[in-house]
This record gives sequence, C-alpha cells and structure tokens, in this order.
Amino acid sequence: MIKKTLITFSLLFLAVIWLAYLSQYLPVYIPIYAPAYISALSLITFIMYAWDKRQAKQSAHKKVNRTPERTLQLLSLLGGWPGTLIAQQWLRHKSQKRRFIVVLWLCIVLNVASILSVFFLVG
Repeated sequence: MIKKTLITFSLLFLAVIWLAYLSQYLPVYIPIYAPAYISALSLITFIMYAWDKRQAKQSAHKKVNRTPERTLQLLSLLGGWPGTLIAQQWLRHKSQKRRFIVVLWLCIVLNVASILSVFFLVG
C-alpha cells in the first residue's frame, strides 16, 4: 500500500508541475524549463539508483565502485526526489536505511515547501 502511495505521490507531483507549466500558471520569473529540469533530474536520479542497485548486487561477488549515498541525497535535494521515491519503492533500494530515509524526507520537505512558497506566497 505504501509503495503505491509513494510512487503515486511522485508521479502526481510531476504531473502538477507540468500542468502548471502548460496552463501558464507559473509566475513569470520561474524559468520555463523548470518542469523539464525536475523531470530530467528525476530520471537521472532513478537511473543512478538502478545503477547503484546493480553494483550492490555485483559487490557480493567482486569489488565494485558504488554510488556514494551523498551523491544520491544531493540529487534528491536538487529536485530529483520524485525519481528517488520511485526508485526506492520499485527497485527496493535504499529503502531500509533509516538515516538515509530521514535525510531524503528532509530533502522532499525542503523541495515541496520551496515550490509551494513560489506558487502561493510569491506568485
């Protein structure tokens, strides 16, 4: 149940951002490429999670280079958190580490709060 909810939340967020862009609801000072940026960064983040999951599976057999957690968290902070949530739930990667999840949700709250402030307080 929670898995579907988090994936739906991520996809709904991306849909709302694109709808705001297409309906020209975004304030004038918001770059027109903002929805594309968030979508592209989410895709990149998802791919990084998939790559790290693959490397994690291979690390049981040989020494491999893994993606640092800080890199994954930075991608989430910069706006790729929808891709992070989808990857965590779909690929079941980095979904058990409590510290990692706490940092991720701080990134999500910061992102959503900043976007809401742009839409409602300033716009």
